[in-house]
Amino acid sequence: MSGDDKTQPIVIKRIKKSAGGHGGAWKIAYADFVTALMAFFLLMWLLGSTTKAQLQGIAQWFKNPEKVSLMGGPGSGSSNSILPGGGRNLVKTVGEEQRGAKPNSTQIAQSAAAAAVDRKNLENLQKVLNQQIASNPLLNAFRHQLLVSITREGLRIQVVDSAKRPMFALGSTDLESYARSIFQAIAPSLNRLPNQISITGHTDALHYQNGGKGYSNYNLSAGRANAVRQVLVQGGLDESKVLRVVGMGSAVLYDPKNPDSPLNRRVSIVVLSQEAAAKIVRNQEAERSVASAAAAAQTISAAVH
Repeated sequence: MSGDDKTQPIVIKRIKKSAGGHGGAWKIAYADFVTALMAFFLLMWLLGSTTKAQLQGIAQWFKNPEKVSLMGGPGSGSSNSILPGGGRNLVKTVGEEQRGAKPNSTQIAQSAAAAAVDRKNLENLQKVLNQQIASNPLLNAFRHQLLVSITREGLRIQVVDSAKRPMFALGSTDLESYARSIFQAIAPSLNRLPNQISITGHTDALHYQNGGKGYSNYNLSAGRANAVRQVLVQGGLDESKVLRVVGMGSAVLYDPKNPDSPLNRRVSIVVLSQEAAAKIVRNQEAERSVASAAAAAQTISAAVH
């Protein structure tokens, strides 16, 4: 065998082909796309199932301060509406109500008659309470601290503080014995009518040294309102009649010219008119709607991210 016939090595070249240029990255991108698409359709569904009037009502709820809602005044809208532009019903605009079924003359007359009877009952209860204050030595001794009047919301009984005889110890929610006796004495009278009750606590403008960060006058006033609720129930008030217990802090002063006056420290008990109670219920329903919308928004945000 000659030198030219020497065996040459055979070289086999193998080309390795890649299965894909991007591996599994496209799956992640596709999953993100599907998640975003699902969130988009969920948002469209929520917007589609909410009427324009409901959206307006929710928006107005944020714009309308609680103080204005409770006390009235510029910015609160018509006295017949819980929210400006909301009509008699939060979920309907005035135009929508006009397009719907209108109450006939009989229904209007019945509604007016019911309101008149409700008003008369509240006025009679006012007379009963005034007579009770005059005839009861305990209540009569503090008659200057008991203010009974008819307001837009109903019959209001205010028990105001005195520099000499405060209802509560300074910064405390514990009722003094004399104040406890006052609330226990009037509790049975509040059961004379089926009307529901609202209890609101108020403080003066003196603030805690923490600058409002943490426990504040709002907490104090709410605690005092709840303390009065407990004493009224213990005195015989039907607990199911209590519709609302709130603390207003110093937001609504009895004596605005003297913010630190003891008169500003008070508890207001309102025997609500039927109309006022219905408005409070609608307001609470609006708050629940806002809370549900916020929860849905958080769900969508969590799904997208």
